[in-house]
Amino acid sequence: MTERIVLAYSGGLDTSVAIGWIGEATGAEVIAVAVDVGQGGESLETIRQRALGCGAVEAYVADASDEFANEYCMPTLKANALYQGHYPLVSAISRPVIVKHLVKAAREFGATTVAHGCTGKGNDQVRFEVGIQTLGPDLKCIAPVRDLALTRDKAIAFAEEKGLPIETTKKNPYSIDQNVWGRAVETGYLEDIWNAPTKDIYDYTATPEFPPAPDEVTISFEGGVPVAIDGVRVTPLQAIKELNRRAGAQGVGRIDVVEDRLVGIKSREIYEAPGAMALITAHKHLEDITVEREQARFKATVGQRWAELVYDGQWFSPLKRSLDAFIEDTQQYVTGDIRMVLHGGQAIVNGRRSGTSLYDFDLATYDTGDTFDQSMARGFIELWGMSAKVASGRDIRVAGK
Repeated sequence: MTERIVLAYSGGLDTSVAIGWIGEATGAEVIAVAVDVGQGGESLETIRQRALGCGAVEAYVADASDEFANEYCMPTLKANALYQGHYPLVSAISRPVIVKHLVKAAREFGATTVAHGCTGKGNDQVRFEVGIQTLGPDLKCIAPVRDLALTRDKAIAFAEEKGLPIETTKKNPYSIDQNVWGRAVETGYLEDIWNAPTKDIYDYTATPEFPPAPDEVTISFEGGVPVAIDGVRVTPLQAIKELNRRAGAQGVGRIDVVEDRLVGIKSREIYEAPGAMALITAHKHLEDITVEREQARFKATVGQRWAELVYDGQWFSPLKRSLDAFIEDTQQYVTGDIRMVLHGGQAIVNGRRSGTSLYDFDLATYDTGDTFDQSMARGFIELWGMSAKVASGRDIRVAGK
């Protein structure tokens, strides 16, 4: 029986050429796997037909947009996950769901190997292969660009020679990855980190310098998950899409950062994630009134570590699973409404309410009706500062000798 290889297929030049390239290099049959994670663009059927036209013996396509929103975007939101304080893990969280379908397709079609289109310089090779090792430890992995020397020049020449049904003349200087959670742009002109991004690289967001009128929106959460926008019930996918549209129109969610890649280099990345950043902002503000202080402080540390694990391709790791359990527990009372104004590149919260709030008006007010017993403060301060006071006395005593 001829060996079969499952290929993560995007429909673009490199992965289209990789179908035949892998076949010629290995003698194996190629099954193309396309996964919709809300990236937009061409239909799955169009991509499927292109894969078959490029020589795939089978084409597995999966609409995973709701799955992605529910099982990958929502845990990211609950963690308030921003890698290095900036990046909402746009590409990192899409890889595990793609891996899940790659392994599923490998089982369905009897493949022994999984292929992906990553280079040897990026994070995604790690995310794909660690995920595949975890979910399908018997499967082998290959990367045509990295392992079979498939360069862009060779890809164009191969496509033209074979007459493949794929556009080869369009010259886009950027590498772009997108899904419903956001969009990532890198390489080309952006590799000089002094160069400012040009307007042509953006697609999810409008230029914030000349915004439309301010847009006030109320987002309702239950257990840390958005369930309504302006009183209209929504699914997680619908919430992300609606805020992509409304926050994007105001230029919210543009991120320009030099980040630390897993492979040890620093890389300049441009992200636009209007829905993700608006939701994370709202969620954090709701947590401010519903999560107890010490729990919230520790959760910030957990969220940072969670983001690092996911960025580093450890979605399926035991530690990530344990952190998920802690984060989920913190969301028990994260229910309520956040009102925010979207305008000029910013999402600014100006109202919050919750039936599970820890904010006590009578304790917080400075007006008549204040129930806070200020007489307790003096003794509290004495005890709170006791350790530092004793240490200071020791320093003075030793210095005087």
